[in-house]
Parts: sequence; C-alpha cells; structure tokens
Amino acid sequence: MAIFNQAEFDNHEQVVFCTDEATGLKAIIAVHNTNLGPAVGGCRMWDYSDDAAAVYDVLRLAKGMTYKNAVARLPFGGGKSVIIGDAKKIKSESLFRAFGRKLELLGGSYFCAEDVNITCGDVALMNKETDYVLGLEGKSGNPSPFTALGTFLGIKAALKHQRGDDNLVGVKVAVQGLGAVAFSLCQYLHQAGAQLFVTDINPDAIAKVVDKFNATAVPVDEIYDLDVDVYAPCALGATINDDTMTRLKASIVAGCANNQLAEPRHGEALRQRGILYAPDYVINAGGIINVYHETAPEGYNEANSKQHVEGIYDTLSEIFARSESEQKSTHVIADELAQELINA
Repeated sequence: MAIFNQAEFDNHEQVVFCTDEATGLKAIIAVHNTNLGPAVGGCRMWDYSDDAAAVYDVLRLAKGMTYKNAVARLPFGGGKSVIIGDAKKIKSESLFRAFGRKLELLGGSYFCAEDVNITCGDVALMNKETDYVLGLEGKSGNPSPFTALGTFLGIKAALKHQRGDDNLVGVKVAVQGLGAVAFSLCQYLHQAGAQLFVTDINPDAIAKVVDKFNATAVPVDEIYDLDVDVYAPCALGATINDDTMTRLKASIVAGCANNQLAEPRHGEALRQRGILYAPDYVINAGGIINVYHETAPEGYNEANSKQHVEGIYDTLSEIFARSESEQKSTHVIADELAQELINA
C-alpha cells in the first residue's frame, strides 16, 4: 500500500500507524497541515473493510479539517485519526488509554476530539494518558449540538440566497442519517416549521424522530428521489455520486456529513443542474468552533461559542455570492477561500 501514491495524499505532514498488542489497538493518525496552528480533528472508530479504506478515509478527513478550521477562522491546522474496528465490540478503557499514549508521543502536533462512534467519555479515557485532547465534559463538552446549529443556519443561508427569504415554514427537508447531530438538526428544523422526511439504517433512530418531530419515515434508498426543497446528508460521505446525482429533485444540498461529494466533479455537476451546495466542511464547522472555545484564554463560554457558530451563515452567504459572480462551483470557492487564509 503506497501512501505517497494515494489519490487523497496531499503532502500530509505526518501519517502515523499505531498498534498495541495488549489491547488490539489498530489506529492511524494523519496530520495534514499545521500552518495555522496544531492540527485538530476528531477520532473516528469504524469497521473498515480493509486497511486501505482506513488510510483513504483518514487522509481525506485530515485535509478536510485543514480547510474547515481555516474557513472557520480558527488558529488550528488539520488532522484526523481513525481507530479500526467495530465500536460495539472493541471499546475498552485500556484501548482508549493506549491510544492516548500514542497521541502523547506526537508531542502536540495533533489534538484529538470526538467523532463517529467516539464519545466525550472515550476522549476522557484518552485524557488519562495525554493532554492532547479537546471536547471534554465540563469544558466545551459534546460538540454535536453546535454542529447541528451551524448546519441549521447553513440551510437558512442557502434558502436566503436562493429565494431571498430564509423562512423554513413549510419547507420540505429530507434528512439522511439520524445520529446525534442530525437529531438536533431535526429539532431545529421542526421548531422552525419545516416538513421532515427522514431515513437511517437504524429503525429505532427513525422511530424517535418520527415520534418527536412528526417526521415522515422513508426507506433508505428512496431518500434521493423525494420531491423536496432540501436534501440534508447527515450520515457518512460520498452520497452525492454518479448514481444519486440524476435522482435528486431538491434544489439545495446542505447537511452535516463530511465529504459529501464522491468526487470534486460532482460539485460542478450540482451547479450545472441549478442545485445550490453548501460545502460540507463550511456548514458543519460548528462542532470544531465550539471545541476551539475550550482553548480560549478567558475560558470556555457557551454564549461566545454560539455567536461564533452563527458566523457560518455569513461565511456561506459569501461563498454563494462568489460562486454566482465567478461562475464556479461552491466547493471550489470554499477551497480557494481556505487556501487564501492558509497562505496568508
């Protein structure tokens, strides 16, 4: 497996493979860029099909964090980590403490936070071995509600740009994936008067959202075909691809999932179809913004964090306007903005 020839390799500063025989830990840490500060990004636990899939995922996620932190105007570089395995089977205190010791060896080039299948409690176990973690309970805590808030505001910004009005009453939103962030997003959307259509691989997650927010349940593969205003991808990435592109009837794609475009060309394909895309790492930056405020000199302040997250609305509005003016896809404009900030 040649790392340097990987399509997702983008001059990453470090790619570290971690193992621990006693606990069965198998993990990869990728530091993409530290121009703006130490790399910060979550740890994902996933049962990858093979090691190559894990490498591909961590490389692209680390690069995404560089851009996300830059566009959010945070003094952080970009990094990510993955622990390979089934979260329902391999989680243990000893495993997370072993991973914490691996983080300690990096000396602060990378700070870890929670991500898919990793909780604040898991991060607290890492913290027993290292201080290079963020998102701890009693400090910034669970970032999910802030990611949801940013995504909700991003949907409103997209509506405002497209229609001149960000009122959500009666707006039809298809939400794919109903994890912690998406659940909070559904709550925001429901309270704002949106009509929800939801799906997930977990029937219990669907039932909960249907019950609490009067949502309509949809089979997993039919979410793309709905005649809705907004498609909100909130599960894993690459759901905008050759197969789904022609099926989408929504005029806006705006959700909290990472790496929503299977390939960069799909961003331009959305633009050609007149579908407004909210670049994923811009709209879902609320969580990392909240984590940043844990490091603020004055200490964590929730009100300051929320005010910072509200800036996602303005950042997306700027990206949408530049996209229209320059006739470039929104994901290209977002990348250019990120590079401008990193280079500066």
